[in-house]
Amino acid sequence: MRYITAGESHGPELTAIIEGLPAGMPLLAEDINIELARRQGGYGRGGRMLIEKDQVRFTSGVRHGKTLGSPVTMVVENKDWKNWTKVMAIEEVPEKDRKLRRLSKPRPGHADLVGGQKYHHADLRNVLERSSARETTMRVAIGAIAKKLLKELDIEVAGHVVILGGIEATVPENLTVKEIQTISEASPVRALDASVEEEMKTLIDQTKKNGDTIGGVVEVVIGGVPAGLGSYVQWDKKLDAKIAQAVTSINAFKGVSFGLGFEMANRPGSQVMDEIIWDESNGYTRKSNNLGGFEGGMTNGEAIVVRGVMKPIPTLYKPLMSVDIDSKEPYKASVERSDSTAVPAASVVCENVVATVLAAEVLGKFSSDSFEELQAAVADYREYLKNY
Repeated sequence: MRYITAGESHGPELTAIIEGLPAGMPLLAEDINIELARRQGGYGRGGRMLIEKDQVRFTSGVRHGKTLGSPVTMVVENKDWKNWTKVMAIEEVPEKDRKLRRLSKPRPGHADLVGGQKYHHADLRNVLERSSARETTMRVAIGAIAKKLLKELDIEVAGHVVILGGIEATVPENLTVKEIQTISEASPVRALDASVEEEMKTLIDQTKKNGDTIGGVVEVVIGGVPAGLGSYVQWDKKLDAKIAQAVTSINAFKGVSFGLGFEMANRPGSQVMDEIIWDESNGYTRKSNNLGGFEGGMTNGEAIVVRGVMKPIPTLYKPLMSVDIDSKEPYKASVERSDSTAVPAASVVCENVVATVLAAEVLGKFSSDSFEELQAAVADYREYLKNY
């Protein structure tokens, strides 16, 4: 499975094309729209979420509620486009209109300046529009299809916020994926610890008043994953490495870890490695899951546990100093509409991005021209693992 996304933040629409899905997989627009709505929620979201009520439209690859095996194309309309038709016009426009909302004061921490240097843009809006986190709309749409596929194979995905602006939520032990889904979905900050919700909300409100932004840490847990996805034989076949690359490709994500993560550096091996056990019902399992479901770049049958670090959003309402690319004089950076934090929403994005990588790995390992064929192949493989 492979995919590509296209579209600008204030352009007419966002597009994604996915190739490699099996034929006959149940798929409805509502499967996508549920995830798109989740992405737009979470405490701390800004005014753009009041404008955009994202709804997907399929333009190829789906007929009568099932995939055809051919490429699937999805489109999400930008409702705000009507206010940007001159600024983002595709056709040639008069000189005066070319200067509308022109950006010459790059924001520290954003792609503005470096993107302008790389692509020789005199108007940094050409960079801003594509490097915007609005692009994650289509990453979530693609992830929604991936989650649908995984769910049909009894693989469940959940995400939650672990840290927001330095406030850490206690993560209860031994929760099922379903329980994580239920608790985080009911929380305005997508945390599993109700005792810190008000503190997080207060911090978000105060940060907004200060014209500042805050980041955090999110965690994705995937249960029901069979052992043996990925490979140890080459560096680029290791599944945890693929997931790490995908997580850090999300806008503003700057770090990733699995299981105990960086805490492993503080422990001896005897407190890190997961002891192997066997019983007739389950086959091989582990006494713990400190390694986050991976050994040697391969899934080991335990839940995948991956964390991503999101930096604060670089658009500040009290902007930092920058340099005007025209005059080369110091200026305060440009201000665009933004959120004080998007960490709760980012947990949804991260869920879908990790699910996409896992779904692609599943489709690469098992025979999958048709969905029935895929289901049978996965069932046979699970039976093999139990009897190994």
